[in-house]
Amino acid sequence: MTYQETLDYMFNSLPMYHRVGQAAYKADITNTEKLMDHLGHPERGFRSLHVAGTNGKGSVSHMLCSVLMQAGYKVGLYTSPHLIDFRERIRINGEMIAREAVVDFVDRNKEFMQSLELSFFEMTVGLAFDYFASEKVDVAVVEVGMGGRLDSTNVVTPDLSIITNIGFDHTQFLGDTLAKIAGEKAGIIKKGVPVVIGETHAETRPVFEAKAKEMEAPILFADDNYTIVEEKRPAVLDSTELRFKVKSDRVDEATGQRVFVSPLTGSYQLHNIATLFQALELLPSLGYPITMDQVANGIARVVEDTGLHGRWEKMDMHPLTICETAHNGDGVEAMLHKLKGMPYSHLHLVYGCVNDKDFRKILQMMPHERTTYYYSQPSVPRRLPVEQLVEAASGIGMEGNGYAAVGDAIEAARAAADPERDMVLVTGSIFLVADAYEYYKNKRAGKTTK
Repeated sequence: MTYQETLDYMFNSLPMYHRVGQAAYKADITNTEKLMDHLGHPERGFRSLHVAGTNGKGSVSHMLCSVLMQAGYKVGLYTSPHLIDFRERIRINGEMIAREAVVDFVDRNKEFMQSLELSFFEMTVGLAFDYFASEKVDVAVVEVGMGGRLDSTNVVTPDLSIITNIGFDHTQFLGDTLAKIAGEKAGIIKKGVPVVIGETHAETRPVFEAKAKEMEAPILFADDNYTIVEEKRPAVLDSTELRFKVKSDRVDEATGQRVFVSPLTGSYQLHNIATLFQALELLPSLGYPITMDQVANGIARVVEDTGLHGRWEKMDMHPLTICETAHNGDGVEAMLHKLKGMPYSHLHLVYGCVNDKDFRKILQMMPHERTTYYYSQPSVPRRLPVEQLVEAASGIGMEGNGYAAVGDAIEAARAAADPERDMVLVTGSIFLVADAYEYYKNKRAGKTTK
């Protein structure tokens, strides 16, 4: 098969949760274990760091990867979903997996994968782990897809487990209380493997402590030990960096006085950075010596090193246009905190989502004053049709025009905005943001596709 034929097979023949939703979800890792056995257990062929959480796991995974790269390691990175190119999910030192490697893997294993009726995600995990093992990475940073206990990535036994936070997302699969969701994510904690918890609640801490005790796993809570303090400066509309200091009795005086710079500017990144520093504290004892200069360089170069996108990312100017992949309640709260510090005159908000999110609740959280809404829909089968979104939004007093293509919504928002004083924000489903990226990719290439 050609690469395009391989992609068509993967996207259309194998169930994809992000495209079709619950029908593709498997609450079982038996098939992944069978795939690992078929492949000769590649998950045992490389060291790994395993990262779960409701929000922040992508940012933490990318920052960990960048720091390790700056320290001279050959680093695999597995994340999901992708924005534009499937190969974004599987990288080594920032370079996406080669098309030929994708084609070869599917050609070699297609018959077996069909015999088990593997899901898209199960197959992709197999591809990633086979690739990392064959390329002999020093370490792979592996981001959990959903939950933890029954996620396909949970076949690894890592050097370190990390759980960023717990919030309400995918409750139809993971449970309807924070404790239940924490229990699913705590499923990545392995026998004797240290675990870092980023943010805790009174409801979730006992869950993690009990699981860690059961597994005899040392446990550290980042929010007990690290506080990340933003270096405040006069607010400017097009701010492109976050400057911060690390406050902790676990760092030396020089580190405590140092000003770090991150291109990830959302203020919610302060929590992710605390989680990162708690993890970094443990890495030398696990066989990963890292200097503070390498940490600083890794944080500063995370976008350049790893290709991370969609985290409060500037896409355009005049007017300032931002893409942000906040898609659940906690993510939206963090985004709103960032918005409060933005000195815009009027906000033009492009929003669209998938059909299994509590979008009415999320819409009610959104700003109402000095805000105009432009509704759209992501180009995946799970999309909430824009007509339904417009009708529902109107019913709660949040009227706005609907646009079938996100490119049309962005154009309308930018046309209506004051180029110097207003701001355009594209948010909602990560797949809507992916469509926005595709729109900008085509626009910059001179294409008319929206």
